[in-house]
Amino acid sequence: MATFSHDVLIIGSGAAGLTVALKLPDTSDVAVLSKGKLNNASTWYAQGGVAAVLDKTDSLESHVKDTHIAGAGLCHDDAVRKTVENGPDAIRWLIDLGVDFTKLDEGDGGEFGYHLTREGGHSHRRIIHAADATGIAISRALIENIEHRKNVTLYEDRIAVDLIIDNSNGESRCIGAYVYNSETDTTDLFLAKFVVLAAGGASKVYLYTTNPDIATGDGIAMAWRAGCRVANMEFMQFHPTCLYHPKAKASLVTEAIRGEGGRLLLPDGQRFMHRFDERAELAPRDVVARAIDYEMKRLGADCLYLDISHRPADFIINHFPTVYAKCLQLGIDITKEPMPIVPAAHYTCGGVITDLNGQTDISGLYAIGETASTGLHGANRMASNSLLECFVFGEAASQHMAEQMSAIPMPTSAPEWDESLVTEAEEDVVIAHNWDELRRFMWDYVGIVRTTKRLERAWHRADMLKKEIAEYYSNYKISKDLLELRNLVVIAELIIRSAQARKESRGLHHILNFPDLLAETHDTVLSPADPLPEK
Repeated sequence: MATFSHDVLIIGSGAAGLTVALKLPDTSDVAVLSKGKLNNASTWYAQGGVAAVLDKTDSLESHVKDTHIAGAGLCHDDAVRKTVENGPDAIRWLIDLGVDFTKLDEGDGGEFGYHLTREGGHSHRRIIHAADATGIAISRALIENIEHRKNVTLYEDRIAVDLIIDNSNGESRCIGAYVYNSETDTTDLFLAKFVVLAAGGASKVYLYTTNPDIATGDGIAMAWRAGCRVANMEFMQFHPTCLYHPKAKASLVTEAIRGEGGRLLLPDGQRFMHRFDERAELAPRDVVARAIDYEMKRLGADCLYLDISHRPADFIINHFPTVYAKCLQLGIDITKEPMPIVPAAHYTCGGVITDLNGQTDISGLYAIGETASTGLHGANRMASNSLLECFVFGEAASQHMAEQMSAIPMPTSAPEWDESLVTEAEEDVVIAHNWDELRRFMWDYVGIVRTTKRLERAWHRADMLKKEIAEYYSNYKISKDLLELRNLVVIAELIIRSAQARKESRGLHHILNFPDLLAETHDTVLSPADPLPEK
């Protein structure tokens, strides 16, 4: 087992992880672990943009108010204000890094002279973007800058297995992690003064998702096993519009299309969103996703349609080149015809509980981005607030660690990784079968609309799978697929338990047995120390 030592170990190479690395002082020794290659993160696939108040007709209070409304009463005001108030500075930082945002043309613009669009839940144009490939533009700029930082070591094809917690000084402190190298099939020891979980969300727990394959909830699952509390895991956001085509795996259709006048249509060409919300296509994502789900089930339709063809062809091609090219590749010309769409799991609104510095329950352990539950998103994330959260909280965490850096000694040892009693797996088909079963029953029973009976069925199946996976993990050598499956079943359990605990319909959690809102708002907080609920 090889041993590596760094001041800061960052698990994840998306916007959250790379922001922390870039914001840490040059004097700190930083390691960034990427599950695959550096650009293999959810950030790369983000289309819409970053929400921030950049126009004189907009205001910070308006952004705060919109976020609270979208979050259905569960947003923490301190987290909302911290994020919104630091938004303009975060955008300036990105521009300084070289992010090539779309310049102002015919649309409304902001003080920087960049084009701003509008998305669901926003009362103003405040989404700064790079056409419809904002994630790629941001990722490239972050990666280019991080590769020039001499104090940062990049480790690709590394999957964190478990966190290492030291309890020897009377408090729990994270001192590193065991890390699997998928290229060499070995497990190494990484020691660090601070560990940052920036491993993204958990939408791969569902059968249909807009997320890349890496979104298996690794950071949340590891933090839970280490003893951290999690919050609001029942609020899984389903993006209303994912391209429906057998060759269009995880093809998100940006919400900005609806922001620029896109119309949702039934198979017969009728619009329907006005029957569900006065904001029609610009209603928040949970409202739109439920409306689409309802109409699909009512009609027995495989998909519905999104139409932007009434706008000029040049406008469509210039503003949505990624979606246009992808659809054209599949034989769909969105300048002339509607595109088929379905909802798909998109964003994990809950996660590991942190304070406003990203600090978790365990000293030395931070969670940033989609892995964390900062209180910003409440019961439903408002479009394009997530990337902003990565930059704002990434900076806060880096400053908090930098202030403590000199006072924290470098850990020198940890228990050896022991695989002396395991053997080579004989039938990987078991992993594949369990993976498929898990994602299917989560889609069927714990999806956009839930019932108590469906949740009970899901709980029983998750419990059985957890025992099978634990036995498999104990007896066979680890692999990437096995590690992800082990984490996904933890995520499934946390989502189901959280959904069972919320006896109301709020935001993204819609349960037919409890259709009304409760008078008092509360977070759903789960602790590893709590007893399991009775079956």
